[in-house]
Amino acid sequence: MATAVDIPTFPEGNHTLVQSLQHLSDGELVSLFNAHPEEGRYFTAIFCRYTPIVYSLIRHSTRSPVQADYLFALTWQHILHELAGVDTQAEKGSRGFTLQQWLVNLTAFCINQVVLPDVAAIQYRLDQASPPFWCYLHRALDQLAPLERLMLVMAHSFGWSQTRMIAYLQAEGEYLKPEQLQHQLNLAHHHLLEALPEDIRRLYLPNHASVEAVETPDQWLPSPDWLMSSEGAKLATS
Repeated sequence: MATAVDIPTFPEGNHTLVQSLQHLSDGELVSLFNAHPEEGRYFTAIFCRYTPIVYSLIRHSTRSPVQADYLFALTWQHILHELAGVDTQAEKGSRGFTLQQWLVNLTAFCINQVVLPDVAAIQYRLDQASPPFWCYLHRALDQLAPLERLMLVMAHSFGWSQTRMIAYLQAEGEYLKPEQLQHQLNLAHHHLLEALPEDIRRLYLPNHASVEAVETPDQWLPSPDWLMSSEGAKLATS
């Protein structure tokens, strides 16, 4: 007999931005998601609606809760990418499309195709960054200039000191004094925050819903290790 799975709860499901979408059908949510790519509430509503199914499938297919949480986040990242351009009416007419079955199929694909690292190598923690926030945070990171991405990776994924960062940047032809490095890092934090959809900031960062000061501190990031080291290495060479 299969054991029951404890489904994690996510407080964003109780936010008015998500609650106001509860009456919409799956097709309407997907259509709005594609019509308003600058907004994150529609994806978050889909996430909250289908988390029990997706998480149950993943948890039953993984040995470790840590690996399950990591695969859960990666699966929703894949779903976010694949949702773009989905025409529910066309899909429904051609193949009997339902969003639930589509999500189940994508989840099964991720379960079968993603090679999970050892537990010790996984730095992602579900209680530190909900998948929608994590997904949009990575999207925002992709929008930054390469140097800003590199600085954030060095500071938050690698945990390097300013001295080491300056030395590395100098070897790459970027000559910065400590005060210049801090200023550039503050700008990178600001640009990362600014690149997040406004409604995602309202959902997950209520104290930073409006981007005002340039010298934005980094306390809003979910944790010092908010990027997995493997992704940090990839971004550092982009």
